[in-house]
Amino acid sequence: MSKRTQQGELLSMDKFREIIRLHEMGHSQCSIAQSCAVARSTVQDYVRRATAKGISYEQLEHLSDSEAKEQLGKGKRKVEERPETIDFTTLEIERQQKGVTLALLWQEGIDKQQWQCSYGTFCRRYNQWKVRNQLTMRQVYKAGEKLFVDYCGLTIGVVNPNTHVMTKAQIFVACFGASNYTYAEATPSQELPHWIGAHQRALQFFGGVPECIVPDNLKSGVSDPCRYEPGINRSYEEFARHFNLVILPARPNKPKDKAKVEKAVQEVERQILAPLRHERFTSFTDLNAAIDVRLQYLNERVMSGYGVSRLVLFEQVDKPALKPLPSQSFVFARWKTAKVNLDYHLEVEKHYYSVPYWYVQRDVQVKVSEHLIEVFHDHQRIAVHERSRVQYRHTTLADHMPPEHWAYKRQSKERFLAWADQIGTHTRTQVEAIFNAKAHEEQAFRSIRGIQRLATTHGTERLELACRRANAFGMVGLRRLRSILASHLDAATVEVESTVTPAIEHANLRGSQYYH
Repeated sequence: MSKRTQQGELLSMDKFREIIRLHEMGHSQCSIAQSCAVARSTVQDYVRRATAKGISYEQLEHLSDSEAKEQLGKGKRKVEERPETIDFTTLEIERQQKGVTLALLWQEGIDKQQWQCSYGTFCRRYNQWKVRNQLTMRQVYKAGEKLFVDYCGLTIGVVNPNTHVMTKAQIFVACFGASNYTYAEATPSQELPHWIGAHQRALQFFGGVPECIVPDNLKSGVSDPCRYEPGINRSYEEFARHFNLVILPARPNKPKDKAKVEKAVQEVERQILAPLRHERFTSFTDLNAAIDVRLQYLNERVMSGYGVSRLVLFEQVDKPALKPLPSQSFVFARWKTAKVNLDYHLEVEKHYYSVPYWYVQRDVQVKVSEHLIEVFHDHQRIAVHERSRVQYRHTTLADHMPPEHWAYKRQSKERFLAWADQIGTHTRTQVEAIFNAKAHEEQAFRSIRGIQRLATTHGTERLELACRRANAFGMVGLRRLRSILASHLDAATVEVESTVTPAIEHANLRGSQYYH
C-alpha cells in the first residue's frame, strides 16, 4: 500500500496503530501527520475516535484489524451510498444545553451507529444546515406589556418656504407587541428632545402606559449599548420614572429582539411614506397631518392571518391592560456633567451659575429644563436657579459665597457711614472726609476697611479719640489715624489756638469804647 491513502480507501490499521503510538509518546498532530504521510485532519480524527473509546496503543496490539475497525466505527463504505441522514434540528435543540458540544453529539452518534462520517464532515454538514435553517424562537407578547419604538430608514423632505432649506424629517414609529397597533409621526431629528417628545405623544395617542418600552440602541436613549447591562440616558430614565415604566433596550445587532417594530417600520414605509413621496411639504404640521390620515387607514385595515384590524385588536387586548397616564405632564430636561470653577460658578449655555463655594473643583450633575437650572452632587440637589438666556453673565446667590466675599459684596457708602455712627460723631466726620477726598466711592472702601481693623485692634473708644484729634488738625486718612494710635496721641488733650484779629483804626469807625 502506498504511503498516502487513495481516495475512498481507509487508512491501514498498521498506520493507525503508529498514529496512536506517536500520540501517546507526546508528539504533536502535525509531526505525526508528517511522519505517517497523512493529513493532519486524519490524525485528529483517529486520535479523537481512540480517545473517545478509551483505546490505548497496548490494547490495539491485541486486537485484529477488523476488531479495531469495529471499535473505532470505521469500515468500508460504498462510494455510491448517499450521505447519512442526520436530524440536525433535534441536535441543535440538545446543543443549547450547557456543556453539550458538537464533538459530544458526533461521538454519541458514532456509538449509536447513527452515522459513520468523520467529525470534520459532521461539522461541515452541520454548518451547511444552519445556514439553510436558521432557528427562530416565536415570541409571545402579553397584553399591554411591551411597546416597541424605532425610527424608519426612509425620510421625507420638509422645505422651509422662507429660506427654501430642506430638512429631512425622521419618522418615529411605535407599536404594541400583542395587537400591532401602530403610531407614527415626523420629527426634525432623532435628538433627545424630539426622541422623548415623540414618546410622550405616542403614549397620549394610545391613551395609556405600557409596562415597558423596547427601544433600539439609539444614542438619544441608550448612552452605553451593551448586551448585558446597557446604560440608559439620564433624561430617558427620568421619562420612564415619571410614567412608571421600564426601559428594556434591544441587544446590539439583534433586530429580532424588536421584530414587531421592524415589521411596523416596513408597513409605515410601504403604506404611508411611499404614497407621500411625490408630495411637497412646507411644515411638519402638514406632514404629520398627512401621516395621520394614512396611519388611521393602516390601523383600521383588516390584517391577514388575524381576521381583525389593529385598532380592534388593540381595543380588545392591549388597551384594557394599559396603566393610566399621569396627571402631571412630563417636563423635559437635559443632563450634563460639569466641574465647579474656582469662582464657585459653572457654565451652562454660556451663562454662569453659582453653587455653594465648598463644592469648588468638584464634578456635579446639572439638570437643564426650560425654566430652571438644578445642580446635583451625590444625588442631592445643592443649587437651583431660574434659567437665564443672557450669555456671558453671572447668576450668584449670596448663600453660595464665602463669608469674606459676601462681606466685600455688601460694601457701600451707606453701610460704612452707619458703622461710623455706631462708633461716634468724630468717626463719622472722619469717614465722610475720606469719601469726600476720593474721586470714586469704591476708592474709599479699602481705607475704611483699614479703619475698621483699627477699631478691632485698638478698640472703638481709642479710635473715636484718634478721629477727634485728626479732625481737629484737619488730618484725613488711615495713615494719620494709625500714627496717632501708635504714638498714643489719642489720649492727649487737644488744644486749638484761637486767632486774634487786630482792630482796624479809622476816622469813620467807632471803636468799642464809643458804646461805653
